[in-house]
Amino acid sequence: MKLKGKKILITGADGFIGSHLTERCIAAGASVRAFVYYNSFNQWGWLDTVPKKILDKHEVFAGDIRDFGCVLEACQDIDIVFHLAALISIPYSYRAPDSFVATNITGTMNVLQAARILGVKKVVHTSTSEVYGTAQYVPIDENHPINPQSPYAATKSAADSLAVSFYRSFDLPVTVLRPFNTFGPRQSARAVIPTIISQILAGCKVIKLGNVESIRDLNYIGNTIDAFIHLAQTDKGLGQVFNTGSGVEVSVGEVAAIIQKILGVRVKIEMDKQRIRPVKSEVEKLVCSCVKLNNLTGWQPEISLEQGLRRTCAWIKKHMNHYKTDIYNV
Repeated sequence: MKLKGKKILITGADGFIGSHLTERCIAAGASVRAFVYYNSFNQWGWLDTVPKKILDKHEVFAGDIRDFGCVLEACQDIDIVFHLAALISIPYSYRAPDSFVATNITGTMNVLQAARILGVKKVVHTSTSEVYGTAQYVPIDENHPINPQSPYAATKSAADSLAVSFYRSFDLPVTVLRPFNTFGPRQSARAVIPTIISQILAGCKVIKLGNVESIRDLNYIGNTIDAFIHLAQTDKGLGQVFNTGSGVEVSVGEVAAIIQKILGVRVKIEMDKQRIRPVKSEVEKLVCSCVKLNNLTGWQPEISLEQGLRRTCAWIKKHMNHYKTDIYNV
């Protein structure tokens, strides 16, 4: 199913990944309805940084993913739904777990029900590698046990199960994409890479981080968006889960060292206790196997970690007004 000429709904279009996916779908010739979280300031999140000429011929729909009537209206006359709307901060999920249930589980149910009622041709639901918990073996493939270690991960695991159940129970054409840690321009300081870069660019000689020993699979945003597009354009893989990641393991400390080299500085790293997860909730290692996605679609990451970090550093340097480096961004 080619995207050109298709009517596409992107929930969470105001977010980091959603805003990039919105741009890519528009560039592919699709008619896009960008679902953003309603607020009285009429702010569209990261879409506000997208050139106006790109969005002018497309619709921005302000609403709330937790409201079924709102979601049903947004899904009218839509061919493909990319469902990305979610609360994603793990530390905030310790503070406000009810909100994560309402947004991530009920919100997903609303999208699935609306798509079923209206006969949407395809739903691509967004998962997260956090549902696996600390790797029991690496690289992690789709057969790895599900072991969520935070309220956030638990709600995403439940949402994934709902999505697959709608395929099995109602033949809803849904596919689940499970990205490992994505980074790039427009990511908030909730994530570790913008945290490191923004603190250094603000002139901090000592940067505050959490666990620098944890291992992650960090995939540049362009690679992740390519995976969404590849998966949406195939008629195969319905009712299945597909990982997407770089397949490269790197520690947070090693990432900090690469960023320092790119920016030409040396800083001291200080552990900030408030950034440390509870012991039983800490995910120590995540490394992706994307063999299944590659076999189905031919997708593979094109942009390396260092290339992606260079692009991200350059973007954040021009947009430091979006970052508050003197506080811990939960």
